[in-house]
Amino acid sequence: MIQAATINDELQKALQRVYVVIPVLNEEKSIGLVLADLPPVGRVVVVDNGSTDQTAKVAADAGADVVSEPQRGYGKACLTGIARVNEVCQAINEHQEEPILVFVDGDHSDHAEELPALVSPIVNDESDFVIGSRTQGKRESGAMHFQAIFGNWLACSLMKLFWGASFTDLGPFRAIRLPSLNALDMQDENFGWTIEMQIKAVKAGLRYQEVPASYRCRVGVSKISGTISGTIRAGYKILYTIFRQRFMKSE
Repeated sequence: MIQAATINDELQKALQRVYVVIPVLNEEKSIGLVLADLPPVGRVVVVDNGSTDQTAKVAADAGADVVSEPQRGYGKACLTGIARVNEVCQAINEHQEEPILVFVDGDHSDHAEELPALVSPIVNDESDFVIGSRTQGKRESGAMHFQAIFGNWLACSLMKLFWGASFTDLGPFRAIRLPSLNALDMQDENFGWTIEMQIKAVKAGLRYQEVPASYRCRVGVSKISGTISGTIRAGYKILYTIFRQRFMKSE
């Protein structure tokens, strides 16, 4: 496991302005584990993307703020989570404190306890956007399928070619200043979500970096790389997003 950041008084205080968004779809066996691993933060928003099991109940029983988003799509669930965080921040007038938004998957593949190390560069004003890189961290054997590894390499290579971006991963475990994220005007509602954020962050001139992130085999079967149809649809959408961002005149 990657060495976690030392949680000093300053970082402990900063964690109270961290909001975690977890999109979930039928993750009743894993969401409780994810929530238990998280350090104390300002709020955890679990977005139930149409689960047919007890995911929402398990999350609510664990103290999460559960929001329903019946329209399927990873990006759609993330957008709903962002809307919820903005609503909460506006209600308590916290935008001036620059809340930090963290995204983590609900399948227990990410090590949520590494959140302090993920947000530290933002807390220390070294970055605006941080990716937890699975390629740089300790990865459990079999945690990433070959198609995911190759897709990551291809997407990162194209971002380097087109925008000079220095990424090694499209990892879902990521942190960003909330005002910066709002300014990116995210649009994708499914598989292009992660790479859209990275491309737009580079184009907007955000300071970004990667930190090593541990990664393990998920609980259950992946809905994307674990199926042929999911892999094809995700690969197509990622490439479509790259070329659309590269060659469109404006968005």
